[in-house]
Amino acid sequence: MAQVFGAAVKRREDPRLITGRGRYTEDVQLPGMLYAAILRSPHAHARLVQVDTAAAAAAPGVVAVFTGRDLAGKMGTIPTAWLPPDSDIKATAHPALAVDKVRYVGDGVAMVVAENRYAARDALDLIRVEYEVLPAVTEQEAALQPGAPLVHDDAPGNVAFRWRAGNATDEVFTQAEVVVRQRFRQQRLIPNPMEPRAAVADYNASTGELTLWLTSQNPHIHRLLLAGILGLPEHKLRVVAVDVGGGFGAKIACYPDEALVGFAAMQLGRPVKWSEDRREHFLATTHGRDMVLDVELAGRRDGTITAIRVRNTANLGAYLSTAAPGVPTILFGLIVPGPYQIPYAAVEVTGVFTHTTPTDAYRGAGRPEATYLLERMVDLFARTIGQDPVAVRRKNLIPADAFPYHTAMGLQYDSGNYQQALDKALAMAGYADFREEQARLRQQGRYLGVGVTTYVEICGLGPSQVAGAVGFQGGLWESATVRVHPTGKVTVFTGTSPHGQGEETTFAQIVAAKFGIPVEDIEIVHGDTHRIAMGWGTYGSRTTPVGGSALAVAADRVVEKARAIAAHMLEAAAEDIEFAEGQFTVKGAPGRKASFQEVALQAYLAWNLPAGMEPALEGSAFYDPVNFVYPFGTHVCIVEVLPDTGEVKLLRYIAVDDPGPVINPMIAEGQVHGGVVQGIGQALWEGAQYDDQGQLVTGTFMDYALPKAHFFPNLETAFTETPSPHNPLGVKGIGETGTIAATPTVVNAVLDALAPFGVREIDMPLTPERVWRAIQSGRDSA
Repeated sequence: MAQVFGAAVKRREDPRLITGRGRYTEDVQLPGMLYAAILRSPHAHARLVQVDTAAAAAAPGVVAVFTGRDLAGKMGTIPTAWLPPDSDIKATAHPALAVDKVRYVGDGVAMVVAENRYAARDALDLIRVEYEVLPAVTEQEAALQPGAPLVHDDAPGNVAFRWRAGNATDEVFTQAEVVVRQRFRQQRLIPNPMEPRAAVADYNASTGELTLWLTSQNPHIHRLLLAGILGLPEHKLRVVAVDVGGGFGAKIACYPDEALVGFAAMQLGRPVKWSEDRREHFLATTHGRDMVLDVELAGRRDGTITAIRVRNTANLGAYLSTAAPGVPTILFGLIVPGPYQIPYAAVEVTGVFTHTTPTDAYRGAGRPEATYLLERMVDLFARTIGQDPVAVRRKNLIPADAFPYHTAMGLQYDSGNYQQALDKALAMAGYADFREEQARLRQQGRYLGVGVTTYVEICGLGPSQVAGAVGFQGGLWESATVRVHPTGKVTVFTGTSPHGQGEETTFAQIVAAKFGIPVEDIEIVHGDTHRIAMGWGTYGSRTTPVGGSALAVAADRVVEKARAIAAHMLEAAAEDIEFAEGQFTVKGAPGRKASFQEVALQAYLAWNLPAGMEPALEGSAFYDPVNFVYPFGTHVCIVEVLPDTGEVKLLRYIAVDDPGPVINPMIAEGQVHGGVVQGIGQALWEGAQYDDQGQLVTGTFMDYALPKAHFFPNLETAFTETPSPHNPLGVKGIGETGTIAATPTVVNAVLDALAPFGVREIDMPLTPERVWRAIQSGRDSA
């Protein structure tokens, strides 16, 4: 490939976005547009005795008011799209607006549509709702107790599903030399992308076509699900999501709000816009994580890990969101053994309904939770047997010559060189020197700690046969069309839906390398279901491994057709034509040549094409991978803990990641930086909390602490490159690695610093108060 593959090309989308010329959903303005606002329940669990909308309907500027009963028979319920097999899953009905009961604070009760957003919001205050408040349960273990309030009558005991996998038995643990047990809590997180969710709907009654502009990570999935909800033929529904201001998994799901906007536009015959404010985002957009993890790790005193067993009690909230059941099961359970040679593993997951906001994917989606428990357990195991945690990791890492490697949970890791990444990260950190300095500083009353994480993740979501086998209600292949214009300029249509990852640049680099043309000559089109063939969207670090591979295959098909045209133009056999740096030449006769642009023009003029060849120059591909891809790496963090206050100071952070061949190192580093910050946010600051009545007490940025730039040291990044053998680019994925690795890395560092105080575990987030209390408890028990 040409040098552009692997070059730090500046993001081409940035000038448009940072100068205010992007087109987000909120920017869509249509003639005659109405504005929607949604009345949300202030109670976590209540019976709707009466919803009186008369005063709201009569208010100035109000066009219509809808309740759940108004939708009956006119609009379907909100489905879930992941049904893990053999789990006895209870996919309870999820109405777009509550009908008989509300089940969480933020559940929709009524929708007002008005001439402007101010009239719509004012009219919400005029709706009179009589609630019969009922007992609520917000914590998953409490929800499983006998007599706990039921979220759904058709989900006995609040159990949404039970899922099991693995080969570890009781005998493995009873015969082990060492067994370490620990409970971990993965606190609930709120995604908070910069752009909240929004939707604009425009219905053309004469054609029966509905256009929906959405904040979506997967427009075709939204089209598929919304067509069913709204009762529209799929080809009559167009979903557009061009500029999307971040997602972090929160914009995967199909939400009631989007369907309601489409329904209102169809009923009223005018465009309708809805945009959530930040408070609404906290209440009604899916949350992430929220798992209670009981873990057992077995091993020998020489440091060999022999088995791991996990019981995951996962809080799914009041309803099963689009991908929610797959997060604590498939995406979490299958990767529990991590990068280690662990012959026995078993995972049991209980999904639980509670009176809280539904949970779904949040950056990493299952992989961060699995990595956290494993990396914490490795540190606890090392501490139990008196070994250095790095030595234990090194002893158990899968060797480079063992790939493809079959795990105890049934996965086949594609490729890896885990030792190389570990060595590189330790060298960058100066690990051995730090241990000496740490001991010296402890004598002076300073408490520094180092945390290390070696991780592997499952991503590049596909293949479709596997997706079906694990209960995902769709395919996971990807589409791409590469259209070369007569002048040699190129338009690429991708079924993925980038929303901050930089594919308008990296995808152009792939094509530029294939064709030997400038990046500036290539346009990337995404996010419009009427312009692009069916695709499955952007999540699970699949855009480049799957979407980029589809693009590479389509581009290769263009080159092969162009080669045949060039051979005809140059009066040579196709097998004698060489193509490099944008030039077709004849072997042994470099003076006989035709440029890519000249061939493109001839393809459209069609004056002199090979016999039987169709005009034009275009290639398409529907790429279905044969396996997932498995990025890996090692992260190291050095902290100092101030025992008098519990404050944690981040001194250094080193990330060595292997995403396969790096297309653009600057963009890859940016993805790592963002992921690391989010992962550390969970470790030290972030956490959603409900009170006993189901009220979200961390429902604004006054109480929910997001990290700020000045909290962090300079992030030190590096890459190793181990290609995946089963896709044409060898690429793996980089968007979630930082989030997966950072959380346990920082927690390991803090607890290493606190080892002299006898502190074994602290629930996240490790706020100064929690750290200080742990230190005092350790001192009291010493």
